[in-house]
Amino acid sequence: MTDDRKTHWENVYQTKGDDQVSWTEGDPTLSLYLLKAAGLTPAHTVIDVGGGASRLVDRLVQQQQAHITVLDLSAAALARAQARLDGTANTDWIVADITAWQPPRQYDFWHDRAVFHFMTDATDRAAYLAALAAALPIGGIAVFGTFALDGPEKCSGLPVMRYDAAGLSAVLGDDFALLAGRRHDHTTPWGATQHFQFSTFRRL
Repeated sequence: MTDDRKTHWENVYQTKGDDQVSWTEGDPTLSLYLLKAAGLTPAHTVIDVGGGASRLVDRLVQQQQAHITVLDLSAAALARAQARLDGTANTDWIVADITAWQPPRQYDFWHDRAVFHFMTDATDRAAYLAALAAALPIGGIAVFGTFALDGPEKCSGLPVMRYDAAGLSAVLGDDFALLAGRRHDHTTPWGATQHFQFSTFRRL
């Protein structure tokens, strides 16, 4: 499964530009807002799971974040982001499948826009949550962006799970307290609308 996923996403990023994939956003305004609303300061450590070619890392670098980690299954996706930020010393780039990753450290903030909803298999969800539990200390913040209950049923040809805040809270379990939830309409590069759910949690 891991090899199949990696092959899929490497092919996507090797053959398609930013304007050809639905998840591209010119400026990750909402993600940055939610992180700051949950208490993010430049002194905190942040990991962007599935960050790929996202511009969230650019914004975090601009605000002089103390330490940033970007993890993605696709080396091609990370290379695209690295090319924009050549020489950024406070950023770690990790090529890994989140379901097979063992965090080498803990992070104050965990950000995931559109990775967890691809965890349609219970085993994959459990592996993801194990990585989350290992990477996020008590009091740490996790911000998730998933497809909403009325969002797409597939993305990039792959099936997804859809969540509201309560449903995601139930999956994360009693170790995570829901702090905030809001719907968000994402506009794709070709003008279509995708319904997202963004949810912020604190680890207890």
